[in-house]
Amino acid sequence: MPRKFLAAAAALAAATAGIAVAGNAWAATTLGASAAQTGRYYGAAIAAGRLGDSTYTRILSTEFNAVTPENEMKWDATEPQQGRFTYTNGDRILAQGQAIGAKVRGHALLWHAQQPGWAQGMSGSALRNAAINHVTQVATHYRGKIYAWDVVNEAFADGGSGGRRDSNLQRTGNDWIEAAFRAARAADPNAKLCYNDYNTDGINAKSTGIYNMVRDFKSRGVPIDCVGLQSHLGTTIDSTYQQNIQRFADLGVDVQITELDVQQGGNQANIFATVTRACLAVSRCTGITVWGIRDSDSWRSDNPLLFDGNGNKKAAYTSVLNALNAGGATPDPDPEPEPEPEPGAGCTATLTPNAWTGGYTTSVRVNAGGSALTGWTVSVSLPSGGTITNAWNATVSGSTFTNVGYNGRVPAGGTTEFGFQGTGAPPTATPVCQGS
Repeated sequence: MPRKFLAAAAALAAATAGIAVAGNAWAATTLGASAAQTGRYYGAAIAAGRLGDSTYTRILSTEFNAVTPENEMKWDATEPQQGRFTYTNGDRILAQGQAIGAKVRGHALLWHAQQPGWAQGMSGSALRNAAINHVTQVATHYRGKIYAWDVVNEAFADGGSGGRRDSNLQRTGNDWIEAAFRAARAADPNAKLCYNDYNTDGINAKSTGIYNMVRDFKSRGVPIDCVGLQSHLGTTIDSTYQQNIQRFADLGVDVQITELDVQQGGNQANIFATVTRACLAVSRCTGITVWGIRDSDSWRSDNPLLFDGNGNKKAAYTSVLNALNAGGATPDPDPEPEPEPEPGAGCTATLTPNAWTGGYTTSVRVNAGGSALTGWTVSVSLPSGGTITNAWNATVSGSTFTNVGYNGRVPAGGTTEFGFQGTGAPPTATPVCQGS
C-alpha cells in the first residue's frame, strides 16, 4: 500500500479508538482512552433512570471506561424486604457497563445510610446476621462480573478522634467491617474489595484511623484490596493528597478515587488536574471515578463536574485530559509476588470468637511451623447442637475447613486466616490442623 494510504489508515484507526495522531506523538482524545494508556480507568457514577437520555449515554459511552451505580446496588435498592432481593436496576447498570466494555464498580454493600426500613429497626445478632447475609447474597448474584466492590462505606467518624462512626452496624461489634470483607471474599473471590470514605483527602485523623484499620487487616490476613477516597472537593485541595495516596499504597492495597467532584470556580480545572496527577504519580492508584457526568446530574448545586448541563466539555475536562495524556507511573499488575515455598506439613490453628446470644463469628489463624505449607485443613469441634452457617477464605465440609486457591501457600513461620459463622455457642476446643 502506498505510504500516504498507510498514513491515512493509521489516522482512521487511531480516531476510531479515541486516539489522535499529532506529529509523531499519539494522544488520546477521550478520558477513558487516555487513562487506559497508563493501565488505569477513568469512570463515572451513573443512574439507571438517566440511561434513556441520549446526550447522557453518548458522553458515557464515548468518554468513560468504568461505571459505578449511584444507588442501584445499595441495601435499600437490592433488599427492600428482608430476604427478598431485587436486582433489576443494578442489572441495568451492569448491562450498560458491559455494553461499552467498561469496568463495573459495585457500590455499596453495607452503609449506615440508605438501609431498608426493616434493617433500620434491627440490632444485635439479628442485624449482624442480616447484614452478612446481604453481603453474601448480593456479591454472589454479581459474582465474576464486578471489578471492585465498596464493601463498607463511610464507617469512620468525622472530627479528630480517628474512630468509628456510631451506627446500628457498629453496635453489632467492632469486627463488623472485618466480617463483611470476609463474607464478600467468600462470595466473590475475584472482585477487589474496597473500603470507601469521604473527608479522607489528606493526612488527617480520619484517614489515619482508616490507615490503621487497613494496616491491621493486612497484618492479620483480612481480605482487603483497595481503599476508596471519595474526594468531594471545594475550592482547595489538601497539600498531602498525593502523600496520603502513597501511604495507603505502601500498605499493599490499591487506591481508587471513587466519587470525585470539585466546586466550580477559578480553581476547578487546576484541582481536577492535581487529583489526576497525584493518582498518576502512584503506581497503585488504579483509577478515578467522577460522581456524575453533567453538572445537571450532580447531587451538588455548585456545578462540580467535567461537562456542563448541556453536555459541553468544560475547562476542567481539558485539564484532566491533558494531565492523563502527560502520563505517569504504570500500575504493577503483580506488585507483591508470592515466593514459591518449600513443601511442609506442620501447622497449628487458633480460634478468636466473637459471640452473641444464639450465634457467633470466629476467625481462625493457621500458623505454619518450621516448614512452608502448600495447603492446609483445619478440623473444628463444635459444641452440641451447633451448626456452621457461613465461611470465608476456606471451603467447608461439616466442620472441616480447607484452604482456597489464594491462601494455601504459607511460608515457614507465617500465618493466614479464615473464618466462619455459626449458631449456638462458639467452639472452645483447640482445632486440629494438618498441612501439606
